[in-house]
Amino acid sequence: MRDLPDRWADLGEFIRQQREMAKLSLRRLSEIAGISNPYLSQIERGLRKPSADILQQIAKALSISAETLYVRAGILDAGRDSGDLVSAILAASDIDDAQKQTMLRIYLSFRAEHVRGGMGVPGRPDGTAGEGDSGTARRGLS
Repeated sequence: MRDLPDRWADLGEFIRQQREMAKLSLRRLSEIAGISNPYLSQIERGLRKPSADILQQIAKALSISAETLYVRAGILDAGRDSGDLVSAILAASDIDDAQKQTMLRIYLSFRAEHVRGGMGVPGRPDGTAGEGDSGTARRGLS
């Protein structure tokens, strides 16, 4: 496990990246999330350890999964490190910010579903999708 100061710095950096992708100023995100501007700034700089409630407010304001922030903060165990994929999506230069946000939302919603209930694709004991079986119809996505 990473040192706690590193964890908070990583969490803060992720929140900052999400805020920038959403094209929100620090002040605007703090207004939407209902937390003070200085406190949000301290979170982004890794100086404060936000509570689960604060993380939920930030996630809602950014339209991302609260579970994603919980995992990054160490509140939930992801079972595996998903940061590499998130970092790869954020670093991709061949897609625009809206496409990155869409990919992250889809990926993180699948991760959150897994964390909540361990639900996989029906008929597959390992929960993985088979060829041509993305499981999207089951989730009501198109």
